Amino acid sequence: MVSELGGAQISTLLESLPGIATVLRSPVADAMVNVIRAAARLSEFDIADADELVKYATRRGLLAEDEGERLMTDLQAARQKKLDRIAARPKPGKPKSAKGPAAKPKPKAKPKVTPAKKAPVKKAPVKKAPVKKAPVKKAPTRKKH
Repeated sequence: MVSELGGAQISTLLESLPGIATVLRSPVADAMVNVIRAAARLSEFDIADADELVKYATRRGLLAEDEGERLMTDLQAARQKKLDRIAARPKPGKPKSAKGPAAKPKPKAKPKVTPAKKAPVKKAPVKKAPVKKAPVKKAPTRKKH
């Protein structure tokens, strides 16, 4: 037969064997520690820890059963909403483009090639066309009769 330890026996055992406290610590104590760490943003919130605390409070008469169920339903709905928001976020590492996924990638820079030096090319001088002057109109002269 397995016998359960009472509160006084557990206290005596914890005092006599250092380190055993972590092994025999109750799930409620673990849940309290985890929820406190999550509240301080030192770790992630786990619904299982909240569930353990709600069950403990219900067993002790600190919460009514229907109130505990409502609380757990609210927690699960909030968790699902958070997961949906996370899933809707764009994946990190992909650059956003105004043109969408069909946008062309930027061309890579081409290495500069220095051409071999050639002898300078002499250009022939450009001849200017002579400017033609418009003929000057003479005033009409009268014929002599």
